Amino acid sequence: MSALKVVLALASAVMSCAVPANQQDRQAFIEMMVSKHQFDPSYIEQTLATASKSDTILEAIARPWEAKPWYQYYPIFLTEKRIKKGVEFWQQHEDILNRAEKELGVDPAIVTAIIGVETFYGTYKGKYSVLDALYTLGFYYPPRAKFFRSELEQFFLLLREEQLPTQELKGSYAGAMGWGQFISSSYRHYAIDFDGDGVRDLLNNPVDAIGSVANYFKAHGWQAGQPVAYPARVTDKSEKLINKDLKFTRRWQDLQQSGVTLHDESVTVASDSKAKLLEFELAEGAEYWVGLPNFYVITRYNHSPLYAMAVYQLSQRIRDMREG
Repeated sequence: MSALKVVLALASAVMSCAVPANQQDRQAFIEMMVSKHQFDPSYIEQTLATASKSDTILEAIARPWEAKPWYQYYPIFLTEKRIKKGVEFWQQHEDILNRAEKELGVDPAIVTAIIGVETFYGTYKGKYSVLDALYTLGFYYPPRAKFFRSELEQFFLLLREEQLPTQELKGSYAGAMGWGQFISSSYRHYAIDFDGDGVRDLLNNPVDAIGSVANYFKAHGWQAGQPVAYPARVTDKSEKLINKDLKFTRRWQDLQQSGVTLHDESVTVASDSKAKLLEFELAEGAEYWVGLPNFYVITRYNHSPLYAMAVYQLSQRIRDMREG
């Protein structure tokens, strides 16, 4: 290699190092969207140029509600107002919820509670630009940049498939949108046209939202008519079974052999049923539950046992008020 070529190569290397990593990632993203999905490069580049890095979004993802202890988390959702509004939502959409249960096998109380936790029954669907959220987290949030760039990819595909208004879409700080707060990949894969009008509208159509939440649960293994969780007692031996892994690696018989018992002794759980011992922090002490396969399914919607327990307990309280 000539001296001139060496100098030019070194200069090129220095220049590439001077380009911020997020700009390199952005260019790589544009090239991927062109080669993998045949987008016009100018369209991707121009759309990204309208996006803004948001420090507010970065601050929000750094302090998620799911980081709170249970005794501070559950009062956010298990309020009299949310329970009462859930009863009203169920009454208003009873025929649709019943059809979702019949066709997809998912409890109306659970579907109602999901929409209640996510958007207070469609009344608060988020204030952040979905594009800004995915752009910010995809290029300026290294801990989960790979995931959010993947969601940005899914977002562009969703825009193309559903003809959605890019700049008008609002949602959560993580880019979730609509009545059920679906992220772009979930929207593409699990949203369904439940009212038969030819459009999968999760942004403004509660019928499609109900059907799509139920479809999501069905796709992730919801077992119709089966329990979610039971309050439990533990011993020093059984406390060793508690861990933060959401996977269900044990059976109910394993928990029993370690000293776990249920508060309600009349309840029967199949010995070979998958089960997980769960601990929830109280202001003083803790409470324990045995989670069953349907509890795991709720954690597929949001990967947090606190979230799953809040949804489950809200669903029970809505049902109790409705039937009471």
